[in-house]
Order: sequence, then C-alpha cells, then structure tokens
Amino acid sequence: MSRGLKTTIAILFVLVVFGLITLPSLRQVIQRISGNPRTEEQSRREVMQIPISTPTDVKVQAQVYWLSATSPGSLEATTIELPLSADPVERSKQLLIALIAEAPTPNQRTMPPDALLLAFYLQPDGTAVADFSDALSAEIPSGIQNEQLVVDSIAQTLGANVNLIRQLKVLIHGQEAETLAGHLDLSGVFPVSSASAVAVPVSQIPDTRQTKPAASSPALPARTKQAPK
Repeated sequence: MSRGLKTTIAILFVLVVFGLITLPSLRQVIQRISGNPRTEEQSRREVMQIPISTPTDVKVQAQVYWLSATSPGSLEATTIELPLSADPVERSKQLLIALIAEAPTPNQRTMPPDALLLAFYLQPDGTAVADFSDALSAEIPSGIQNEQLVVDSIAQTLGANVNLIRQLKVLIHGQEAETLAGHLDLSGVFPVSSASAVAVPVSQIPDTRQTKPAASSPALPARTKQAPK
C-alpha cells in the first residue's frame, strides 16, 4: 500500500470519528435554533397518527367538544368540517384524532397534544373501547374536574357523530387503569348520549344556512376515587 493511500485512509478515519463525536451536539444545536424540539411522543405521533382515510369518507359538519373559550371549566360544541367514514369504527378514530390535534386554541384542549389514540373497538352492545397512550394520564393536570372534562369531551364528541355508541370504556396503553390521573374512576364505563341530529354532509347544506352559536354542554355524572395519599 502506497504512503499516499495510507495517508488518505487515516484522514478519512479521523473525519468519521470526529463526525460521530460531534453529531449529537450538532443535532441539539439545530433543535435549539429551530425553537421546536420534538419529544419522542411527538415523533411517534407523526408516524402513528396520520389522518385516516377510507373509500366512504364524506365531508361533514361534525360537532367536536372542546373547552369553551368564554366559560372556563365547561365544554362547548364546535362545528368543524371533517372527512368522516361511513364505518363507525373508522369514523370514531377520525373524530378522536381530530379532538386531540385540531383544538381551535391551545387553551381549549381537553387532551394533551402528546396523547395518541392507540386503538379503538366497538362491541355489539354499543360499548366503545378507546385505548390511549400513557401521555393521556401522565400529562393532564390531576383533579376531578380536569379528568372529567377529558372523558366528557370524548363521550360527547362520539355521541354527537356516531349513532351506534351507547357507552365508553377508556384504556391506557392497552390496560384498564383505576383512575385517569388519580381521581376519575376508569374501572367502569361512561354513558354516551347520541345526538338527535347526525353530522350532515357538506354537499347537502344550503348556502343560506346559518350556524347557531353552540351552547355549553352539561358534564356527565362523575365517578371518583380518592387519590392515594
């Protein structure tokens, strides 16, 4: 092997080692410059919570329940246009992903932005089983009102747009949890009241239709557990 070739290989080796050493620091600098470092959960969301699309999707005016902008501590139905599937399971997934990701403002969120919908099932008796990532319980403020509003927003959003659902079961990472974040009992099911009006396809809404201001929705009865001392 010639001396020049040995020198070239040595230089390349040094550059590779230098790159491996500086790469983590360089990544951190880039994240700081961007001002938007992503958590591992947020990165997972980009992969797992992509919008669901089915052949039967139709754009509708859906009712989604977020925190009221004018009455803190209560929910309010917001009308948004969503492509929703005719299949009740896929339709429910689309609604819950929108509930997490499309709140009008950060202050109107009911669920943390890092929360992921991991799975959704609909049993023959009308029981909807919604399985969320650990972020749902870990990142919401502990307290009976906060926890109740989370479950209410899920139940009322499903009830307003999916007629087959009669009750809701919430799982955390595939497991039945005793409480959501220390107070609200998750061992049972929550009633879901179906709205009298189903989401209407956008193509069927006259141009002159006026949207009435949404009224605050009453909270569902709470079941509580004492937080461990």
